[in-house]
Amino acid sequence: MKKVFHLSTCDTCKRILGKLSLPEDMILQDIKKEHISEDDLDFLYKNTRSYEILLNKRAKKYTEEGLKDENLSEEEIKSCILSHYTFLKRPIFIFNDKIFIGNDKQTVDALKSFFNE
Repeated sequence: MKKVFHLSTCDTCKRILGKLSLPEDMILQDIKKEHISEDDLDFLYKNTRSYEILLNKRAKKYTEEGLKDENLSEEEIKSCILSHYTFLKRPIFIFNDKIFIGNDKQTVDALKSFFNE
């Protein structure tokens, strides 16, 4: 699989995508227009062994719903991510067996090294 889950209105996603030389066959999926499927989420889980890694804890909705004060199970986190696009951490890059999650400096540096060499 060669796919990027991103939000087209997110300046951080735009900045990161603008710095990379992605292959032409890479699929860019705007998660607001086309929510992540359960199959894609299951694929990510199989490769990360955690839904929590995929959860965007900075999402306004996460705070508004009081989820930061809850001890959510993996299944509850999965349900959250499937219920609303803002719960999915972004961007997420999948390139065959490589997965890059989020926008922290270390991840962005690894993306640059991987895609721009």
